[in-house]
Amino acid sequence: MKMPKKMRTYCPFCKTHQEHEVERVKKGRASMLTRIERQKRRSFGIGNRGKFSKVPGGDKPTKRVNLRYRCLKCKKAHQRACFKAQKFDLVEE
Repeated sequence: MKMPKKMRTYCPFCKTHQEHEVERVKKGRASMLTRIERQKRRSFGIGNRGKFSKVPGGDKPTKRVNLRYRCLKCKKAHQRACFKAQKFDLVEE
């Protein structure tokens, strides 16, 4: 799926349609203070460390795409509900 890098869409902060810059959201670094991360650290030396827990068959064919829309007028960003796409490219138009 191809999508333009700049598009005119609704800004919830300006409450009007404005020009937006589109960028793909990358996964941030996980916090080491969450309950699950503390649990992983405690039980890291026990058992096979989850090596054999993967389901055979590899990755799924489609991934979810998260996009961030940044308003060029007020510089605030918002996100919308993500969607699934096999290939995703941001193109200049």
